[in-house]
Amino acid sequence: MKRSFYRSLLLSALGTSLLTGLASCNKDKDFGPDSTYSAEDNSDAEGADAATYEYVDANAPEDVNRGTSGTYAPAADLAAIGSGCATRSYDAATRTLTITFDPNGCTGRDGRVRRGQIVAVFSGQHRQAGSSVVISLVNYSVNGNAHAGTRTITYLGNGTYTLDVQAASVTTAQGVFTWASQRTYTQTAGQGTRTILDDEYSVTGSASGTNRKGVSFTATIQQPLKKVFQRGCARLFVSGTVEINTSKEKTLLLNYDPTGTEACDNIVSVTVNGRTRTIRIR
Repeated sequence: MKRSFYRSLLLSALGTSLLTGLASCNKDKDFGPDSTYSAEDNSDAEGADAATYEYVDANAPEDVNRGTSGTYAPAADLAAIGSGCATRSYDAATRTLTITFDPNGCTGRDGRVRRGQIVAVFSGQHRQAGSSVVISLVNYSVNGNAHAGTRTITYLGNGTYTLDVQAASVTTAQGVFTWASQRTYTQTAGQGTRTILDDEYSVTGSASGTNRKGVSFTATIQQPLKKVFQRGCARLFVSGTVEINTSKEKTLLLNYDPTGTEACDNIVSVTVNGRTRTIRIR
């Protein structure tokens, strides 16, 4: 499996698409503010999970039993992710990786400022079938918002792994939102090359939580999301559907392929209460 596999954690694009699409519909009574808050918080949750694992995957040791082992990701990828303001240490005796961000703030490639530490403990060789990584956060914040929670990645082999998120939370000036999620990532193309431009992934799973206004929500992938990494498609899904429910709103269904052609574009459809609208996501 290629070392650039960590970039497959682009499920955060799902959250961004949900937020943008719902914001466009916010003036419609069928797309009330509770759904918008839930989509926004779900977007932040997905982005946080993806970015956290990306740092761990890039900085993971090639050999968990050697303290002087190099990193799993190529140097160029590591430099791009670390932005020169995150330091790495690894203790082979406890198989513990610690990533420390500059206390004055470390701006990542996503434009967000991080402080604190990400700590990962490996059960076995990184990405080896049957091995897992448990990730915790220590005094960790993103853009001044405190983050907490435990993330467990389990490698199943053949390009498939699961991500289990428990007791996660983000504290903002508007309130605290919490979530738990279970996702399965499966690589379906591009395993035999180092480039990511021919990679494709299928993503399944669900999430649940409470948004910053105290409204509970669930987000469930109904049809697997398909991610294609060719140029121009990296931030978009070309097919798949997601259902979102909140405790105060009707069911919303987001369809990434309303034309049935798997086109690499930003056109999706949203169905609420039997009404369907076609919108563009940014």
